[in-house]
Amino acid sequence: MLTKVYGSAVFGVEATTITVEVNIDIGVGYHLVGLPDNAIKESNYRIAAALLNNGYKIPGKKITINMAPADMRKEGSAYDLTLALGILTASNQIQSENLEQYLIMGELSLDGSLQPIKGALPIAVKAKEEGFKGFILPSENAKEAAIVSDLKVYGVDNIKQVIDFFDTGAPLEQTIVDTRAEFYKSLDFPEFDFSDVKGQESIKRCMEIAAAGGHNIILIGPPGSGKTMLAKRLPSILPPMTLHEALETTKIHSVVGKVKNTGLMSQRPFRSPHHTISDVALVGGGAYPQPGEISLSHNGVLFLDELPEFKRGVLEVMRQPLEDREVTISRARFTVTYPSSFMLVASMNPSPGGYFNDPDAPVTSSPAEMQRYLGKISGPLLDRIDIHIEVTPVPFEKLSEERKGEGSVDIRKRVTAARELQTVRFAVLENVHYNAQMNTKQIREYCKLDEASKLLLKNAMERLNLSARAYDRILKVARTIADLENSKEVSGNHIAEAIQYRSLDREGWLG
Repeated sequence: MLTKVYGSAVFGVEATTITVEVNIDIGVGYHLVGLPDNAIKESNYRIAAALLNNGYKIPGKKITINMAPADMRKEGSAYDLTLALGILTASNQIQSENLEQYLIMGELSLDGSLQPIKGALPIAVKAKEEGFKGFILPSENAKEAAIVSDLKVYGVDNIKQVIDFFDTGAPLEQTIVDTRAEFYKSLDFPEFDFSDVKGQESIKRCMEIAAAGGHNIILIGPPGSGKTMLAKRLPSILPPMTLHEALETTKIHSVVGKVKNTGLMSQRPFRSPHHTISDVALVGGGAYPQPGEISLSHNGVLFLDELPEFKRGVLEVMRQPLEDREVTISRARFTVTYPSSFMLVASMNPSPGGYFNDPDAPVTSSPAEMQRYLGKISGPLLDRIDIHIEVTPVPFEKLSEERKGEGSVDIRKRVTAARELQTVRFAVLENVHYNAQMNTKQIREYCKLDEASKLLLKNAMERLNLSARAYDRILKVARTIADLENSKEVSGNHIAEAIQYRSLDREGWLG
């Protein structure tokens, strides 16, 4: 007898429906075709034990299973439940009239219980698109899949529940999530707050500007000056995610199995990979492409601590995603594209020893060592970082103060107001949502200067030996400072403040 059951495969952040055809005939053997990987080929051992432990068995006949489309590579253990139900129905151990109306996925344990799967959200989106009546999957993934409206999602703990549902009509409990209510309820206050940071008022101001315009930022300072502490608190002042951004971010994290029983992600991601990371782990890829750290930080923050310690090749592969805000991974058989619109926050010591121009420094570095250390970061990468700021150690008087600094909630209000201005300004432009995304043409249009401001910028560039690349960056940052003050025009004060945030362009650093 021939039976059809439906599962799904995830490529990139999109799912493709897989038809599992099970045919049982006279003879002996178990044949699984349709380009399955080793995890799927091993499934017959898991299925046999799970069925036996629940009062069923794999029939001693010739079983042929085809996973169509047969020329597409299938991977992972999430097809166990799909295959098991196909075998039970084809061998007449259970009767099911409506098996083809449901999309079924789940990894089986030997006792028949179900383990969580990856990519539940993209699969649920596809199931709704293709008109399936419902989606049956492990209960740990149910909340995540239930984000999709107008699709019945059933979370199950054991294969017996699924068998009884199809064979005897025993009801399954539908998982229902009010997406909007869940999303707004969970906009609680984050764990890290700017009020914990003592002193560093100028750096906090710099972080506020970076958050308001979506600018990439690099913090330069000796060990213990608070670079990591400040970076970890940046997500707490970014504007709350929109529902669309939250869905997009959850989809990417779902593909790598990072969404567990939480449903929709409402906090902006903060990713901080170690400097030993490979280029594939950072941008994504592999034999079966997976999103990298830059995609997992989509709509959030990617923090690279000790930037010069990263391998140069790893940093160079980030240049194109920083510009295009997406990364395309090409293989001989297919191409996948992952979104990667993130804020880059980097930190570094000013020299190999960590101390620079400090007469009391315990370690000093020679000019050649300094040049070699700073030379690890290429000009084109620095080109894409709008704000460079020096972080100085906090004096004892500030550290021992009882008074708390300004909290993240107050700063976030100002940042959100500035972002709203930018949303209105760029409403007619398709791929520009905040100041950091402006190209040269848009900079000329939205950052017009009066004569006095032009003269100030000209003098600064000549006197401080600022490079040509600094010009556009200064104008972008000045536009954001003006937005924070709710000013329509970019004035000399805004230009003057923006000039301060180009430390690495000055002679003596990378000159």
